[in-house]
Amino acid sequence: MRDLLETKLARFEQLEKDLVDPEVLTNSDRLAQTAREHGGLARLAGKYRRFKELVDQISDAREMVETSGDIEMRELAEAEIETLREEREELWDELLGLTIGGDDANRTRCIMEIRAGTGGDEAALFARDLYEMYKHHAEAKKWKVEIMDHAATELGGFSRIILGMEGEGVYRELAYESGGHRVQRVPETETQGRVHTSAATVAVMPEPEDVEVELKPDDYRLDKFCASGPGGQHVNKTESAVRLTHLETGIVVQCQDEKSQHKNLAKALRELKSRIYDHRQQEEARKRADERKSLVGSGDRSQRIRTYNFPQNRLTDHRIGLNLYKLDQIIAGDLQPVTDAMIEYDRQQLRDSMEGLE
Repeated sequence: MRDLLETKLARFEQLEKDLVDPEVLTNSDRLAQTAREHGGLARLAGKYRRFKELVDQISDAREMVETSGDIEMRELAEAEIETLREEREELWDELLGLTIGGDDANRTRCIMEIRAGTGGDEAALFARDLYEMYKHHAEAKKWKVEIMDHAATELGGFSRIILGMEGEGVYRELAYESGGHRVQRVPETETQGRVHTSAATVAVMPEPEDVEVELKPDDYRLDKFCASGPGGQHVNKTESAVRLTHLETGIVVQCQDEKSQHKNLAKALRELKSRIYDHRQQEEARKRADERKSLVGSGDRSQRIRTYNFPQNRLTDHRIGLNLYKLDQIIAGDLQPVTDAMIEYDRQQLRDSMEGLE
């Protein structure tokens, strides 16, 4: 934990220097990337700087208690230690919250993919409902939401939809959504009132800065094709849609939402970089074996994380045994009670693992 905080602070201080470096100031792209990364680390770095100041002040006060021959001065120092400790403990708890999610916790941009699973048309409709839930939650949080690509079904559902999300705390909160989501309800297409079970998967990936993932045209194959809609009908007759295949990893992305091929390519490159970065992070996680195994924000997409039971108006998160009987409010976009419970669970687990190390 302390090593992570020291690394983040060192990076923040380097970015502070870069922001006054003439070489950076004359490069608008690099300046924008540097400013964005600096802004993303500012809150964490500021709190950790204050935490280190408190540690030094407590040490100085303790020395005064041990060495001063003045009783009144010792009493003042002891009182100061108590006040400083309280602030330190409060700040440490805030730092735990900010570091939940690992190295990517403070990223302000991410890519979210929602895919219909088992359940046919009902699964696609459920994927649409999840999209609406996240969209309304994002609106309440004042996050920016952009549709990168989607494939609609004839009944108005989504076989897949890929979103770009941007805003304060966006990745830290949405990372908990990665995994399998199951719904139990009477489908719109059901005439006999029987409850069906369907599923969808959600994957949330941090969006890296351009400098973190270098991607040259030689690194991927670009295919162009005509965009199409439900039923295979052509939206247009020009080759505006693009498909990118990363040659090293075999990762494939495509985008057809924009009428402009240039805009589709830009979106596809953003998604491809996120998937490459995520792939590398997953590889690193496997090398670290069981690190953070007990924490709920592990992002294991093969795991069934949540059940949405409409007849009982109940949401269950299986990772922490959470049951909330207000599914109607949650599916309408009030996701905060779920997110808060996840973060608090992760914070407590991290707090327990760091007991005595502050």
